[in-house]
Amino acid sequence: MRGTSPWLVALIVIFIGFSIFMVLVTYGMLEKKTGQIAAQHCVELCRIAHKEGIDLSTGPCLSDTYLTGWEVNDWVCDVAHLPRQPVDNLPQNQCKAFREGRAHHFVEVDENCNVIRVV
Repeated sequence: MRGTSPWLVALIVIFIGFSIFMVLVTYGMLEKKTGQIAAQHCVELCRIAHKEGIDLSTGPCLSDTYLTGWEVNDWVCDVAHLPRQPVDNLPQNQCKAFREGRAHHFVEVDENCNVIRVV
């Protein structure tokens, strides 16, 4: 660029790079916090289901069962076996919102409401 100081160009490039880096770091932190919130809510739903006598051995999708109790956007809450079994990976045994692409993350808990994984 004619008439533009190389120092100014370097500063602009550094500023843009730093800004992109901060956005990515912040997004990662928010995603982690949302996962922790989703896990807490999933455990709470699991405990409610336990108290209501719902059979958790069949691996129900708790965020489908308790639509009004699940308010974590882009996440679902599912019960799976511990250790996980091949049946847990079958699409028909996964939450409808996850299968349909309306949710992109999930929390799995076991029958005793312990978190298995947060993805």
